[in-house]
Parts: sequence; structure tokens; C-alpha cells
Amino acid sequence: MSEVYESDQYVGEYLLFHYGKAKEILPWEKGPREALDFPLRTVSHFSGGQVRRSLDVGCAVGRSSLEMSRESDEVIGIDFSKAFIDAAEEIRGGGKMMCRRLEEASDYSELEVSRPEGIDGVGVTFEVGDAMNLREDLGAFDRVHAANLVCRLPEPRKFLKRLPDLVKQGGELVLATPCTWLEDFTKKENWPEERTRDWLEKELAGSFELIEAADEPFLIRETARKFQWTVSLVTKWRRV
Repeated sequence: MSEVYESDQYVGEYLLFHYGKAKEILPWEKGPREALDFPLRTVSHFSGGQVRRSLDVGCAVGRSSLEMSRESDEVIGIDFSKAFIDAAEEIRGGGKMMCRRLEEASDYSELEVSRPEGIDGVGVTFEVGDAMNLREDLGAFDRVHAANLVCRLPEPRKFLKRLPDLVKQGGELVLATPCTWLEDFTKKENWPEERTRDWLEKELAGSFELIEAADEPFLIRETARKFQWTVSLVTKWRRV
């Protein structure tokens, strides 16, 4: 299923999800507006203050990575999709990009998305990588962010086992997951045997302390009249 994230359709959906204005995503007055700006809200769970290094695993088209750069000297964004990384780099470097938005059937419209105000992209790098097999020379980070990633990995425990090496002692980890375990992405044998939060606590025990848990809704526009509304479990951890 990972190849779907290389398609123009998914790149367009995620560019809109990350960078689109409220009315461009949700023109309907009675729509769930509290579910907008998800890539900003997950990052807001980190404690405030300037840090040296941050990592965004499963960064998609890069909005959270860019937001993390407001309080981080260096940010690395990694995603398995080359199409997503190419789009993230174009936004980072040029500040703007045209986005195809599906209206219905074969009817598309085009709009321009842009880098967030107050961010110049300096100190941010994007690269293609596998969350289950991250390169060994990444080093350690003050903050690690992974949004809607864990339940999309074929072997999620491989990623979780790498986290103690990625987060500095006293550093923070923010994980977001809608807990939508699907055999299209993860074989049942690799699913949690209990609720996802309990499973995360067990897998991260000894290396991380759970600081807080919250529910964050998000909205992905598929067409002008069809949307994905989902609630992600967001957990914040401190490396012990």
C-alpha cells in the first residue's frame, strides 16, 4: 500500500491537509473546523523553548517539520514517500507550490500553497527514509515527532525499539496515531495485543515516561463533498 503515497492525488490531498487555508479545505459552514491545522497542533504538545536538534519521522509534505524549526536550530524530516519529500523540499526552498484539488469525478481545481509565515526553511532538511530502518548516523535529538505513523508500519516495534537511541536523555517524544490498524499496512501478527495506548506504555517502558495523552481530531479533504474525519491519540513522553 505504500505506493499510494507516491500518487499525484495523495500529494495534492496532503499539501492541502498541511498547508491549505481553512476555506480551501472546508468551505461548509457546519463542518468540523476544530479538526483543521492538525500538523501544527501535534507539534504544540512539545514543551516550549529553543532546542538544538529535532526529528520528524513520517513527515509527509513537511508542515510539522517546518513548524518545529521555529524553536529548533536543526530539523530533519524523513518520509518513505519520495513524492512527499520532493513536495516538502519544494515548499521549504521556494516557499510556494501549486496544488491539485479534486472537486468530483475528473474535475480538478488548482490552488497555491505556501510555506508558513515567519519560517525561512533554514536549518530544515528533508530526506527519504524508512522509519523501521533509519540510518545509523542520525544521532540523538531533543525532540522527536511522529504523527499518524505507527499504525501504518509493517513492523512498528522496529521503530519503537529505535526511539531510545534517537531521543536524548530528558528529551521529548510526541507520537500521534489514529489507532486504525489495517492489514493493508500491518499484518495482524504485528498489531498490539491490547489498546494502543497500553501497548505503547509497555513497549516504551524503562526508556520513556508518559507525560500526557490527548485526543486530536484531523480532517483530510478527498473531494469537495467527502472528507476523512478521524481522531488521533497523541502521547507525549520524556526520555529517562
